[in-house]
Amino acid sequence: MTITATGATRRARPARSRLVSGMLGALLLGCSTSGSGTSQGTGGSTSSGGSIGGSTATGGAPGTGGSSATSSVGTGGTMGTGGAIATGGTPGSGGSTATGGATGTGGTVASGGSPATGGTKGTGGTTSTGGAKATGGTVGTGGATATGGATATGGSTSDRCDVGVYDPANPPKALTLSGSLGAHDPSAIESNGTYYEFQTGLGAKTSTNLTTWNGASAPFGTPAWMTAAVTGVTDLWAPDISFFGGTYHLYYAGSTFGSNKSCIGHATRASLSSGSWTDQGYATICSNITTTGDNWNAIDPNAILDTDGNPWLVLGSFWGGIKIIQLDQTGARVGTTVTGIAARPSNGGALEGPFMIRRCGYYYLFTSWDTCCKGASSTYNMRVVRGTTVTGPFADNAGTAAMQGGGTLIAKGDATWAGPGGQSVMLVGTKAYLVYHAYAMSNGTATLRLADLVWDSSGWPVPVGP
Repeated sequence: MTITATGATRRARPARSRLVSGMLGALLLGCSTSGSGTSQGTGGSTSSGGSIGGSTATGGAPGTGGSSATSSVGTGGTMGTGGAIATGGTPGSGGSTATGGATGTGGTVASGGSPATGGTKGTGGTTSTGGAKATGGTVGTGGATATGGATATGGSTSDRCDVGVYDPANPPKALTLSGSLGAHDPSAIESNGTYYEFQTGLGAKTSTNLTTWNGASAPFGTPAWMTAAVTGVTDLWAPDISFFGGTYHLYYAGSTFGSNKSCIGHATRASLSSGSWTDQGYATICSNITTTGDNWNAIDPNAILDTDGNPWLVLGSFWGGIKIIQLDQTGARVGTTVTGIAARPSNGGALEGPFMIRRCGYYYLFTSWDTCCKGASSTYNMRVVRGTTVTGPFADNAGTAAMQGGGTLIAKGDATWAGPGGQSVMLVGTKAYLVYHAYAMSNGTATLRLADLVWDSSGWPVPVGP
């Protein structure tokens, strides 16, 4: 729900301390009310867009008394053993090929593939150990690809044309889940056969089969630097889990209800099965902390790798819309540029929870529209746009620009589930999954949901039920 404050339509972000207490293991989030007859939603998310390779979404926090939607953090996907090799590319003119390799004018060798025995790369072509080949790159007969290395969801240098291929005989469906399912803004990643999920309030879950989920210990508490930077922060919102640079990265947000004075933090960990998280001890980015007048909200982070392997962070909710900033390989911010990539200027700015992944020549940006956190009355719905570069421009399948409210519908509520959103994407091998929350129409409970994510022959995600 939106409210009008000094002539500007704003979305209010819920107070997490009231909404997320007791969230670990079995999170059942409700919404409190505030303002003149408006209800407040549950806190913002990151989009495990989520994460690299996957994903994070943003919950905006507008004027007093407005309602806010909850957005999700995207999930970090993984790249399996060995770099993936796309088809169609050839080495550059003048390069000699390995046994059986073909040459072609102007081609370049994709990053990451190692040439076949005795082969050399063509002029300008580069190789590197451990990476996956870029779109179109091929190696000659006998050439080997590099081994090992996981990537975050959306972050492999492979172009993933074999991921989520639509099969009319086996249409996408929502999975039947059991166990600890209370969640807002879920973000998930697979590591060594175990699935790890993180959610608003910094709760956590694990699963070994994707369908049965168990509550897990919170990764860590609210760091002192966050409470000093944003007065009133009591817990952390919409975490985004990803893997890049040989490390797991968990981005999270801190804010307070009805304010876009917010910060995004960052913790790292070498393994999800052992050891502990190390908080970096500083903000990756803030809004209205050291500056004033930022018309965006530094919440709902989601990490994504571009085709060159460079990490970026997508963020934002309501206000001026969704933004993107560049990161380095440690996950720290590069420069000061903040680029707008999606907005709803004619609809009160009602979009958030951005999560971006890259597949088969396109970057796909998923967002949650309208309002969450009102139980069975929630109107959240999931939308998608795409573009050919990580910073856009993006548009929906009708050609409407994302900065002008474009967004193709992929999921909305039905008679059983209301307000699907707070989404992220998890990639596991050649499978892709939407990870999100929805509200049970029977009792309004916010519940973890997973559904198959597939793309049709024209490269657009196929709609799936809530």
